[in-house]
Amino acid sequence: MSSPTSPTGRAAPAASAAPESTPTAPTAPRARLDTWTVGARSLPLRPDGFGQVLRTPRELRVRRLATADRLPPPRDGRFHGTVGPVTAQVRRRMGETWSPSCPVRLDELRYLTLSFHGLDGAPHTGELVVNASVADGVVGVFRRLWRAGFPLEEMRLVTTADLDAPPTGDGNDTAAYVCRTTRGSSTLSAHASGLAIDVNPFLNPYRKGDLVLPELAGAYLDRSWRRPGMVLRGGVVTRAFAAAGWTWGGDFSSVSDLMHFSANGR
Repeated sequence: MSSPTSPTGRAAPAASAAPESTPTAPTAPRARLDTWTVGARSLPLRPDGFGQVLRTPRELRVRRLATADRLPPPRDGRFHGTVGPVTAQVRRRMGETWSPSCPVRLDELRYLTLSFHGLDGAPHTGELVVNASVADGVVGVFRRLWRAGFPLEEMRLVTTADLDAPPTGDGNDTAAYVCRTTRGSSTLSAHASGLAIDVNPFLNPYRKGDLVLPELAGAYLDRSWRRPGMVLRGGVVTRAFAAAGWTWGGDFSSVSDLMHFSANGR
């Protein structure tokens, strides 16, 4: 899973690669959006360094927040996906999420731009860094999500600011690359190789024992209450990733990691 802290970031230009485009599914009517400033309230800390797990605020129980555009949204109602190298500018934005000690070199990673439908009912363009070996397959996954009208709140690079921020428990960034270990372990995560993606983390939380991440997402542990952006067993997201050969953290035996998809089973 990616950093559970609040999302902040800067815009980057799209990679110089030939885009792929696919017609869109009908976009749902725009719903009334909630007012909530993500990352504004730090949580008291637990002894393990995570934030205290608190009741989900009323505004986030059926989460519909506006997406801030960091890249130009698609103007033609079609899906666009590009695959390009990690440029010097993208590398600067990644900050401490990659270093030479990580298990992949920069030239083994790819920078993707991908169209997505927002929870706000509008089309947007997101960005991911993934392993070069899975880049084309990831474009295919998000093309399927676009066609199905599946909504995401945000899709941007994890940065040093995310790593340094105190826990706020309200982040919801669909993200991929960050060089780190798995929770409570010294083993490197699949994210450290660019082989994992977390989808709508707040709507699809991680749970192990009394720890829930993001820490304010407890209302979304109730999977019988279906809300937009949730990853459901047998739903469009699990089917799209399974078709690409990826596994789902909702099937893990030791933890429930509903946001997490990986190409190497970790």
